[in-house]
Amino acid sequence: MVQVRILGEQSVTDSATGSILTRSPRTVALIAFLAVHAGSPQPRQRIAAQFWPGSSDAQALTNLRRELHHLRHAVGDEPALVVTSRDLCWLDSATSRVDVRTFGLEHAATLAAAANDDTDGVLTHGAAAIAEYQGELLPGNYDEWLTEPRTGLESQCVELCDLVCTVRCRQGDLTGAVAVARRRIALRPLEEVGYRTLIRLQAEVGDRAGAVSTYHRCVSILERELGIAPDRATRAIVQPLLPHSAPEPERSTSGTAFVGRAKEIGELAALWRAAATGRAGIVVVTGGAGLGKTRLLTELANAARARGAAVATARCFGTSSRLALGPVAEWLRGPALRPAVADLDPVWRAEIDRLLPTGGNRAAPVASARAMVDAWQRHRFFEGLARALTGVGRPLLLVLDNMQWCDQETLAFLEFCLGRAPRARLLVAATLRDDPDEDTEVPAWCRGMHVTELMLRPLETADTARLADAIAGRPLPPAAVDLLQATTGGFPLYVVEAVRAAADLGHTELPTGDLASVLRTRFEHVSPAARSVAGLAAAVGRDFPLDLLTEASHLDTDTVVAALDELWRRRIVAELPDGYDFSHDLLRDAAYDQVSPPQRWLLHRRLAQSLALLHADDTDVVAAQLADQYARAGRPDQAVTFYARAAEIASCTFAHGEAIRLNRAALAIIGTRPDGTRRQRQELTVLEAMAEPLNARHGYASIELRHTLERSIELATALGRTDSILVGLVGLWASQFVHGSISDAHQTAQRALALAAPNSELGGSAQFAFGGAALTQGRPAEALRYFDLAMAQTKGTPTWTIGTRPDVHCRAWSAHAHWLLGHDDLALTCGQDAVALARTIGHPYHLAIALGYAAMTYQFREEAAAVLETADELYALCERHGFAYYREWALILTGWSRSDGSGVALARDGIDRLKAQGAFARMPYWLSLLAQLQDLDGRPADARATLDAAIVAGQVRDDLWWLPEVLRLRAALDTPDVAADRLAVAADLAGRHGSTALLRRCERLDGTVSPA
Repeated sequence: MVQVRILGEQSVTDSATGSILTRSPRTVALIAFLAVHAGSPQPRQRIAAQFWPGSSDAQALTNLRRELHHLRHAVGDEPALVVTSRDLCWLDSATSRVDVRTFGLEHAATLAAAANDDTDGVLTHGAAAIAEYQGELLPGNYDEWLTEPRTGLESQCVELCDLVCTVRCRQGDLTGAVAVARRRIALRPLEEVGYRTLIRLQAEVGDRAGAVSTYHRCVSILERELGIAPDRATRAIVQPLLPHSAPEPERSTSGTAFVGRAKEIGELAALWRAAATGRAGIVVVTGGAGLGKTRLLTELANAARARGAAVATARCFGTSSRLALGPVAEWLRGPALRPAVADLDPVWRAEIDRLLPTGGNRAAPVASARAMVDAWQRHRFFEGLARALTGVGRPLLLVLDNMQWCDQETLAFLEFCLGRAPRARLLVAATLRDDPDEDTEVPAWCRGMHVTELMLRPLETADTARLADAIAGRPLPPAAVDLLQATTGGFPLYVVEAVRAAADLGHTELPTGDLASVLRTRFEHVSPAARSVAGLAAAVGRDFPLDLLTEASHLDTDTVVAALDELWRRRIVAELPDGYDFSHDLLRDAAYDQVSPPQRWLLHRRLAQSLALLHADDTDVVAAQLADQYARAGRPDQAVTFYARAAEIASCTFAHGEAIRLNRAALAIIGTRPDGTRRQRQELTVLEAMAEPLNARHGYASIELRHTLERSIELATALGRTDSILVGLVGLWASQFVHGSISDAHQTAQRALALAAPNSELGGSAQFAFGGAALTQGRPAEALRYFDLAMAQTKGTPTWTIGTRPDVHCRAWSAHAHWLLGHDDLALTCGQDAVALARTIGHPYHLAIALGYAAMTYQFREEAAAVLETADELYALCERHGFAYYREWALILTGWSRSDGSGVALARDGIDRLKAQGAFARMPYWLSLLAQLQDLDGRPADARATLDAAIVAGQVRDDLWWLPEVLRLRAALDTPDVAADRLAVAADLAGRHGSTALLRRCERLDGTVSPA
């Protein structure tokens, strides 16, 4: 059966298989046009004129024939589509289902049931119709023909909501009526009648807090969108819900007036116009706190919405309870992007589910031992998120407030998204506080991204006067304006709060203290209950739902609701779609400052208990918040537990930076605990969880990773945990090896071998580690034995604790041992088998390993064409999936294989990147390739210097396997008397290593090797 969705989601699918038949916007729109006029043949000329009004008649008909071809290809012989030479028609059929047709039929059935006083029929058909209406008709499409049917369908759904709500109320199903009333408001957010209905229903079911929140939302939307206050009838409904609240002046509709900033608005508008035409970019509005950065972007967002753009907003918070990719999740949850998310192919929607789990199904955290090997999936995950953002079908403005507190993963995603789609109709507009006290990497990131920076300045005196007049509702005397400008410095927040403070006091004179004192004054003149609730809300550290405040407060629910209403009326807090937040972060700080330290401890404890209670079914969604609250509440054990869990959850979205940060927070708490077995167990658990995120983010050469592994081994030894010791030792071996500390790596591998049980997976890892160290120290025969043992002991093991597959990695590295031993054909076979096996497995990380070793094997054999082909594939693979280290191998090997003079720069770039990563393993080999290129480029002095550096590196780091070849190459650049001695040393070393292949090279009379 063909299933067509054009209400909200836009797709044509095969319902039997779930496969997408087409997502072409024009093809789906053509079905929508026919379905809206179902049963009525539509002349081709009319359709063509509606869809391509700017084209000639002939061209428009040609375009229609093309789209009809695509449509018929998608739906096949579906009988619902009737095509003649003159017209097209859509007929309802048993083999097709179109949501707009189903909605229409259910709507008609509901009205018929109502006419016959069939209550059950109204509820059955009405609920079915409302459920079918998943959004407006073809969202994002603004063709003229859509206006009338889109409005008509929405009106029909509103009509059904009213009817079903009335029937449910009549039957006493108030809970069901509340749900329908919410849906009605979502359809018509500017109609007060919907809010009045919901407020009444919420009050009747005893949800007084919800009713007041609904009223606040109504006032905010009317104020923001229409600049009006609610009707008296709406105000009358909510007044009885706040019987004990102190009398307050009615909240004005002026809000915070927007004055001045014409220059800045013009610059933002120009950037938005450029982005809307397909030049994606980022603009960051910078300045001190209270300068109006957020308000400026609000004006830009309002202007963009008015022109049909999609706008999504998100905020960052300066607390440790932030969520990795929290701003991206907030964007995707918003109504502007919801249709684009729903419209994604299932394979990409599955990636979105990692961040926004549906149906309570959260992706399992990436296992610690697999974080590195699975890190490639991060790019696939980012791809899914980027497709949702760029698939909205119209210009998109993403607003990010308080970027100075942005997490590393969100920054990385933005870089990925803009790099992936530079021609997207997308603008990211962010605010950034230029506070020197903020320790953040965001400014450096902005410089690296070359963002457009817009520096905001204080208001001039005239604009300060206009703003103050708008807030006060009357003109201020010139002397008062001058004093206000001198006192506030033209900072809009300061101006607004000073005028409001005077209004709170009933004074005509404005306060003259600093901003902090003005903000304190605002809280000193609210009721004690409001002050208490403000302190509790500030302790949350971010936006907050009303149910959290009512649960955590020592006050009764009615008092909390009334207090929050007072704060809202005074514009200290603002209503959000899912709760409330302070109107400005400085107001949050001021509210928190007025709470004494002992009281803070109590507030955080109550908040932690309330969060755990409210999210008892799924504490994962608030794990980071719980950790932060428990830490501030003096509950270290609970804090450590939830920090560790939050770090695990971060791994679901490959947020390695956040996982590291959260684990560090846990370790900081553990460090304050009394020493003993319990502390050691806690610390070991956190360190083991932290190792792989460190590896995935910084690589095996990371100093912090090495220290983490060393401490883990120390703790595991003290606790007698053999498996933990072995896992730590193998990880430490990898860290030491990649860093080029080969002697240390050899000793670590020996220690692991001594501990490992025979024929165990961990034993196989130890065998592999020892073999790798032996090969690098110039013992290929011994290495080969241990590689064979490792494969035999770990047969069937998917991956080792270091994240690689035994059957791939052992084969690939064995090729090098075979070549050194003179088994040239066997070396080639091993390398090719490893690549073939990796391709069969279909895992890009394992393929990268196999290709890297294979390219080296081809280089040993001096097969430049094969090196180039393999290295090119390796580089493309690493770029696609974000693999460092092996990407640098590809650069160097590609450089060696080129004969056009570009190889030196490539090899140098690859070597410099490895050094920057702290990855010095095989450095004598890499430097020898660079030296060959320098010599071919006519720079023998440079080649000699490079080879001398390679000799020193090999001797100092015990990286000896390639040293005979380095000495041989250096001899070729010496004078004859020196060359003979150096060549003899090379031959002797190769002989002692058993490196037959390198010994043969030393026997060549000319002592040279050509890369070509």
